[in-house]
Parts: sequence; C-alpha cells; structure tokens
Amino acid sequence: MTTNAPTRIFLARLSGIGVFDPNGDQVGKVRDGVMVLRTGLNPPRLTGLVVEVQPRRRIFVPMTKVTAIDAGTVIVTGTVNLRRFEQRPNETLVAAELLDRTVDLVSSNEQVTVLDMGVEQSRTRDWFVTQLFVRRGGAGFRRKHEKFVVDWEDIRGLSLPSVDQPAEQLLSTLEAMLPADLANALHDLPDKRRIEVARELDDERLADVLEEMPEEDRVEILQALEAERAADVLEEMAPDDAADLISELPPEQAADLLERMEPEEADDIRRLLSYDDFSAGGMMTTEPIVLPPDATVADALAQIRNADLSPALASQVYVTRAPTETPTGKFLGTCHFQRLLREPPGTLVSAVIDTNLEPITADAPLAEVTRYFAAYNLVAVPVIDDNDRLLGTVTVDDVIDHMLPDNWREQDSDG
Repeated sequence: MTTNAPTRIFLARLSGIGVFDPNGDQVGKVRDGVMVLRTGLNPPRLTGLVVEVQPRRRIFVPMTKVTAIDAGTVIVTGTVNLRRFEQRPNETLVAAELLDRTVDLVSSNEQVTVLDMGVEQSRTRDWFVTQLFVRRGGAGFRRKHEKFVVDWEDIRGLSLPSVDQPAEQLLSTLEAMLPADLANALHDLPDKRRIEVARELDDERLADVLEEMPEEDRVEILQALEAERAADVLEEMAPDDAADLISELPPEQAADLLERMEPEEADDIRRLLSYDDFSAGGMMTTEPIVLPPDATVADALAQIRNADLSPALASQVYVTRAPTETPTGKFLGTCHFQRLLREPPGTLVSAVIDTNLEPITADAPLAEVTRYFAAYNLVAVPVIDDNDRLLGTVTVDDVIDHMLPDNWREQDSDG
C-alpha cells in the first residue's frame, strides 16, 4: 500500500519491519512511531518513524520521507539524517508510551486498554489517528478481554498522564530482541516507562538486559524493584556482572540484597568484590566449566553444549582435583573444545589437557591480562590463587568491557 492510498496502517504491526531506500538497500528497521498529541477532539498526528540503523543507533525518519508501506516493508526517499533520535518535549512514542494506555469509551465511560493505533493520510498528506484497537477488561466471562476497533472520536483520555501503566503490549513488540538490543530500547524510553517495562520482564530476561545496560539505568531499575525481586534478579545474573552492579549501590542496600540472596550466590559475589575492579579477580566469572580428571570427553562436550553458556565460556573446560566448585582443588590444566572434538568420547579429559599455558593470578592487572590474551590468541584464561586452586576465568568480552570507556554503551559509533 502506498502513501497515496487511503489505507489505514496499524502502527504496532510495523515494529521490526525493514526500511529500504528506492534502490532496495536496507536502511534499518522500524522500532517506533512519533506522535504529537493535540488538544480537544483533534486526533494525534504521526510525524515520523523511529528507525534503528547499525550499530544500534535510532534515528528519526519524517513521514514526508516515507513513499510506500507495502508487503511488510517501508520505502523512504532521498537521504535520511543519521543523527541520533532525541525525543522532544511535545513528542510521544507510540509503542513506548501509548500502547497499554487506559482510555475511556465516550458512550459508556468504560475503561479499555489501547493495543494498537490506526493512522490514515489526509488530503494535506499529514498522518492522523483515525481508529484504535482496544481490549475490554470488564467483568463477566464473555466480556473479559474482548478486543475490538473504535473510532478516534469514540474515546477520550489518551493524552492524560498515566499513573501506573502496564507494558504487556509494548513487550510483545520487543520480545524477539537480543538482550543488548532490548537494553538499548529501554535506555531510549522515558524514565517512568523504562521502570514499568522492566518490572514486567521475567527475572531471567531482566537479568540478561541489566548486564547490557549503562550503569545509571541498571542502578535506577534495580532500586525501583522490591528488595526480594531485586535479589532474585541478581541471582540470575552472571556473578561478575552482579558484583559490578552491587558495587554501584549504596553500601546499606548492597549489604541487604546480599543477605537476601542464596548463600552460595552471595559468597561468589562477595569474593569478587574483594578484588580490584581492573584485576583478573575483579573481571573473572566464577562459573567456568570444571571437571575432575576422570571425566570423559563425552562429559566435557555435554557441558559445552549448554545453551546458556557464552561462546567464550564454552570454548574450554578446566580440569581440577576435587572439589570442582570454585574455588576448586588443584588446577591441572585446560581442555580446548577443538581438541575435544577430535578425541573419542570415552577418552579421559586428563589425557588431553593442555599444560603449556600458565594460568594467571587473581591480582594480575588489566594490562598484564590484555597482553596475555594478545600473545596467545585466547578467548578465555583461567585464574588461580596462591595455592593453585582455580578461582574462575576471564573471558575476552570481560577484558574488552574493561578497556572501553565507562559510557561506551551510550556512545555513537562515530562519537
């Protein structure tokens, strides 16, 4: 459908679809729409689209640049401004702020929830809201969650501030995003809406997102959660990321959350907090793959297949004497996954360990760790204590994270 046709477009359905130039080259993906809410009976006006371009930068594309919306694609003409989108005070984001908003039906004063918004192009080529797709949540089995379309003039209250707005419909537009992309999307939301959305994420999903967020955002979200929920989310995070987050909290709150966590999880974090931030101990994770010497190659490969492991953690297995929970018994060596793939499944891991590379100690500074990675082309390095017990592992992503400036997640690629 082209912009010249009087076809109605429902905006939530545009989320994630590709944006292309006239030559067929992809510019990015639609992430939201930008509206100006107007007073009285005047319908909101759609002024443009928020489009995500690589790498994870959101730009504003005016509706005057949109020439067609057809077969799940948006076509734009001319050059687009690649400057990062900054929301103005008079602008409202459709998915981020209007979906899940409660409005009143004029005919009955009944409250309904906005699920989507339909816009049409006028004779002046401006785009205005003409219909809303809503959900009724009234009493009675038959009427519960009934969904229907209403005309713009049949509702009121869309522009009124919402005290505690749900985020169910907004989350449905974000559910397919990777944690880093979802973290970026939440960062761009207004403060109030960011917290509302975070509260509705499940613990595991929220933990993944917090690991990818700037310091200020994740502290704000964690402090907005109830204490028990915050402790549960911290338990779902990787211990090194949880330790970083706890270190950013006021001491009293940090101590309270550690007391509420499971003792084993809290002990790992306390141990990490005892090291300098820019040392191997401060960067490491305490949950590498550790096996005893009598484990087999098949056992090691089964551990590597765990979908919850990052590629760096899955790249190698560490062999130690019992116990194998960190801090372990004596560290014996490393089994690289490529070597494991070449060996018969019944072979003992003790027969294929690499003892040539020395592990690093927990007090090794960032510069030493970085040189070690570069010299031996590694993606993970074991960390031991003075008694040769395995404490954890530093992965290459941990090193890069510490080498970048504190605000690297908020900087543009050309900034």
